[in-house]
Amino acid sequence: MLRVLVTPITHTVKTVAGGLLGAAALLLTGTPGASAAPSGAPCIPAARACVALASQQAWLMRDGNVVYGPVPVATGMASAPTDPGIFHVFWKDLHHRSSLFHNTPMPYSVFFNGGDAFHEDSVTARSHGCVHLTHSAAQTFYNTLQVGDVVQVVN
Repeated sequence: MLRVLVTPITHTVKTVAGGLLGAAALLLTGTPGASAAPSGAPCIPAARACVALASQQAWLMRDGNVVYGPVPVATGMASAPTDPGIFHVFWKDLHHRSSLFHNTPMPYSVFFNGGDAFHEDSVTARSHGCVHLTHSAAQTFYNTLQVGDVVQVVN
């Protein structure tokens, strides 16, 4: 029988390999599978914001537990879908105006995937990839999320 000596290096390799396999599965399926948070939200415990495209709902989370939501959302239309995946908040703008859509107001914008952001808008009208929130939900997402926070969008 061959015994493998577990050293800090082999432990690190196993940890990294496991993480890479989990990330690859997530990228291939768009869903977190068995690693979903136990809270009822369909996202990984590391997610600070979670969006479910199928149910058109979103949550704010901390350490795998829902702290706000679910709230109704409107995500991208078929011609401009909201991409599933794991992203990070990279910019916030309280009074953002769209440079692509005729200077349209996008209050409480929290950008997480290129031009895609959480922001206040109608939750009955599909977007061009953004996640529309009601006024109160947009305020809460804006005030809660910070640059660097994990955002997960699942099918």
